[in-house]
Order: sequence, then structure tokens, then C-alpha cells
Amino acid sequence: MIITSFKPMEEIRTGNVFALPAAATLEPWRAAWGAVSHGFWNSVAIAVPSTVIPILLGAVNGYALSFWRPRGANLLFGVLLAGAFIPVQVMIYPLVWMMAHAGVFGSLPAIVVVHVIFGMPLMTLLFRNYYASVPHELFQAARIDGGGFWRIFIQVMLPMSLPIIVVAAIMQVTGVWNDYILGLVFAGRENLPMTVQLNNVINTTTGTRLYNVNMAATILTAAVPLAIYFISGRWFVRGIAAGAVKG
Repeated sequence: MIITSFKPMEEIRTGNVFALPAAATLEPWRAAWGAVSHGFWNSVAIAVPSTVIPILLGAVNGYALSFWRPRGANLLFGVLLAGAFIPVQVMIYPLVWMMAHAGVFGSLPAIVVVHVIFGMPLMTLLFRNYYASVPHELFQAARIDGGGFWRIFIQVMLPMSLPIIVVAAIMQVTGVWNDYILGLVFAGRENLPMTVQLNNVINTTTGTRLYNVNMAATILTAAVPLAIYFISGRWFVRGIAAGAVKG
């Protein structure tokens, strides 16, 4: 893919796919960025709130289910856990109906809300299992010192949650960034994410198919999740191990 993205079309037509470019050019990359740049910024606008909100809600839910255990906590956790395994396709029509009646269908808030709905169960599971590994004596000591629900969460639990926050952020960002069907259905024409615009570039090109532009656009779309994994790899492994404690 990388080699092809730097080749002019005349060189690609010779058929030697694995040969290095004889006359490397950046023109395919310029054309690819011009085609998907709007989708890139749309994906950023979608991914940031769609990552932050589920992580915050999941952290609060996991903290409450692990330490405070209100009445019906097990039932609530079971419902959230079941929600993590509901196929996206099953919920599309009900969500379209709800968004249309709320007047937000085809907008940025609509796609963000949908990603929050589908992301919160998994985030809750991650944080609940992570907090299950925290000694209960730490929570009891904070209670004896007069800490309430939010004070203990903000001053005690949240600072020690960095490993699982990194894991949750990586999983949610990559899930949102790589999503195609939800962005296609809910985002609206002006907010289409990068994956949808990549599909448009590859499948709606008229005339000669520009393989070098297609390869460059694909690499640009995959660059963000790949960079996140490379940069945060050791945190991801550490957080997964910490969050795998059986609750």
C-alpha cells in the first residue's frame, strides 16, 4: 500500500506491484488529503466527545457499582453488560426513530449520542472490573475521613485510574474512528466521518480508478488509530491486565 501510494499511475499499470517507485510523487497524497480532509476533522469532532463522555460515565458507574452498591446494582450491571453484546444493526431503526422525533437526526449531536449509548456498557465493565481490584480498605479509610461520593471519586479513585483510562480511551477512540455504519446513518451529509468519505473515494471514482490515491487515502484514514496504539501500547497492555480482575 505504501509503495503504491507513491507511484504515478503510469508506473502502476506496468504491473510490478512490489517494485520501489522509479519516480516517486506526492501528488496521490495531496489528492487523497483533499478528498478526505473534511472527513478527518469531522471524525475528530465526533471522536473527542464520543470518547470523553462514555469514559466519564463508565468511571462513575464502575465506581458506584464497586463501592457504593446501591439497591438494584446487580440488575443494573446485568443490563449494562447485556447492552455491550447487542448488535449495532438491531438498534439502528429504533435510534433513527428516536433521533428523528427529537429533531436531531443527521447532526453531530446525534452521532455523538449514539456512540455514547453503545460505548457506555463496555466502559462501565472495564472500570467496574478495575475498581474491583482496589482494596476496599482504601475506600473505607476515605469514608472515615469524611469523604462523600464525589470527593472520594475525584480525589482518590480518579487519580489512580490512569491505566484503565488509557485502555478505555484507546478502545473507544479506535471504535469510533473506525466506525462506518453509524456515521453513514446518523451523522448527516455535512458531518460524514473519514471512513465514509474513504468509501466514497474508493467506490465512486469515475473514469480511471486511481489506485495510488486510494492507497494514500486508506493509509491516512488508518493513521490515527495506528499512531494511538504505537504511542500507548505499553499503557494498553498494563491497563488490560489491571482491568481483567474478576469482579
